[in-house]
Amino acid sequence: MKKLLFFTPIIFLILATTLTKNSTKKLDKEIFILKENIRILEDRYELTLLDYSILTSPKKLMEYQQLYFEDQFVKKKIENLNKIEILNDELKLDKMVDIDE
Repeated sequence: MKKLLFFTPIIFLILATTLTKNSTKKLDKEIFILKENIRILEDRYELTLLDYSILTSPKKLMEYQQLYFEDQFVKKKIENLNKIEILNDELKLDKMVDIDE
């Protein structure tokens, strides 16, 4: 009888510990997934904000070009630009803009 009174609380404590560990593991997994989702959304937000800040103003784009790229870019007329397509292993060049003179 004494053995039963001694082992019953120990078995109960073991079961309670197991249940607590399992529920903690599940919570940790959910927290990890949520943090990963938040990180992905923050990355998207930063890229979207960057796109917005660059594309909202040509003036800003020119400032960034002068600040970061200095003389690496050269202005081109749109009439001089071509579009390259690969059709059946052949290159096809088309004008980007057709200007009738």
